[in-house]
Amino acid sequence: MTGLTDLLRTRRSGGRVTDAAPTDAEIAELLRFAMNAPDHGALRPWRLVLLRGVARERLGEALADAQGATGDDRQRAAAKPLRAPLLIGIVLCPTPHPKVLEWEQLAAATAVVTHLCLLLHEAGWSSIWRTGPLLDARPVCTVTGLADGEKLLGWLYVGGPDPRAARPERPPANAQAHLSVLGFAAAGSMVPW
Repeated sequence: MTGLTDLLRTRRSGGRVTDAAPTDAEIAELLRFAMNAPDHGALRPWRLVLLRGVARERLGEALADAQGATGDDRQRAAAKPLRAPLLIGIVLCPTPHPKVLEWEQLAAATAVVTHLCLLLHEAGWSSIWRTGPLLDARPVCTVTGLADGEKLLGWLYVGGPDPRAARPERPPANAQAHLSVLGFAAAGSMVPW
């Protein structure tokens, strides 16, 4: 298998990570390569926000505020961003464009994050893309520094791979179940799927 095939075969979302994390410079270097992802119009309609230390605590408080949580529920909500030493906020920054619709810009943002996840895996880091019902909540948007028109797509939780959370390889998926071929027979009649 090629290196890329092996990366795609072995990458898993890492729900549990260690306290080790890549530096800002390492993330910037990986992002430089991730930016080769498909992006119609080269709009780069996204930005990433790195959260470490106190910034994660502030995000936790914003999540608890947005949830209206109290007591133990508040503590649980506030602790969620502390599950990884580095969170990378994924922000969609759509730009009005006559040829590149917003859904394509969302696809470009998703593609760069997918590439970044693969590059993190290749570099020996573990990551998981987390979302939730509070992405649009005002306290969360405020602490993340969202501008008007921007949309938070979630966070990559990044850290060292936790050996206790090692997951076995997935069994091969049935690609044929998700693949069809459109063809045409002689005289222009369509061949059934």
